[in-house]
Amino acid sequence: MKVNVHEIEPYEANGVVYHADTCLPLIDAFNRKKLKFKALARHTYPGERLDENTLGLNSIGYWDANEPQDWGLDWHRNEGIEFHFLESGTMPYAQEGKEVLLTPNHLTITRPWEAHKVGNPNIGMGKFYWVIIDLGVRRPHQEWVWPDWITLTNDDLLQLTTILRHNEQSILKANQRVRDCFKRINIAVNTDENGSNASRIRLLINYLLILILDLLKTENIVLNESLTDSSRSVQYFLKELDKNLSENWTIEEMAKSSGVGLTRFTHHCKQLTNLTPMRYLNIRRLEMAKNILKDNPHLTVGEVANMCGFTTSQYFSTVFKKHEKCSPKAFRSRYQLSEKLSAYPEI
Repeated sequence: MKVNVHEIEPYEANGVVYHADTCLPLIDAFNRKKLKFKALARHTYPGERLDENTLGLNSIGYWDANEPQDWGLDWHRNEGIEFHFLESGTMPYAQEGKEVLLTPNHLTITRPWEAHKVGNPNIGMGKFYWVIIDLGVRRPHQEWVWPDWITLTNDDLLQLTTILRHNEQSILKANQRVRDCFKRINIAVNTDENGSNASRIRLLINYLLILILDLLKTENIVLNESLTDSSRSVQYFLKELDKNLSENWTIEEMAKSSGVGLTRFTHHCKQLTNLTPMRYLNIRRLEMAKNILKDNPHLTVGEVANMCGFTTSQYFSTVFKKHEKCSPKAFRSRYQLSEKLSAYPEI
């Protein structure tokens, strides 16, 4: 299995970074001979290398697991739109908090940078395909740019893009034509040698997009333009903020990291959390601080303050006391006392 060290440009700004998944658990499972795997890919995705004739296609392939598995792909994001298809078996799957059990002929659609996972916690036994197409999107509200070898008419491509961007129905039951298309993708991937099947793969992906458009038009799709407005970018930023609380955030830097203006960021943050940005930031930092105080009795209050992004221990103590009605030291002492009392059995 080959992996190119050239990384995909992440969704990155001022401390918050969305890296595309590198599928390391899959690589490990393949190396342990837990399943069959074949893919064509570029960047950090595993598989034989794609050439310049399919630029924009970042990964296409499948795995075939015919024995119980001990691994899964936990919550992750991909830079492009990703289509999954389950040919056989069952597969635990989750997307933006919705967990389902995929069965044969289920097709899933994840928009760029949309969180999803495969396995709960382990994947199921089954044959599972994927196609990842980079649309040049690094924030949810950016316009999609399809590769130039996508040959759908302008009207069809616009309709497909509009439905995909404004539609939260991400799991569909596919028909026999979609199933046959993925089987042909299977053959093209298996028989490719150094890009020999690039033309065939381009044709199959174009055909797949037409089939998906037909499938979506038969569904009772409700379009929701809010999925592509700037609030979506702020929502993604706030979800990732917990991983970067120690950064020296200002409102301006948070807005810039979200890719929206200061006024819009403040508005969306208030709508999403019912809090101003700095109050939301402080509350998240305080939750982090409480956990550190509980789990790390050897750390000083100053060290905890620094780990959580507070500029000084005095400011940290002031904010902490305002919200918790006690000092950080008193909070820790109270917790330690509670732990000691709970260690004694009831008499």
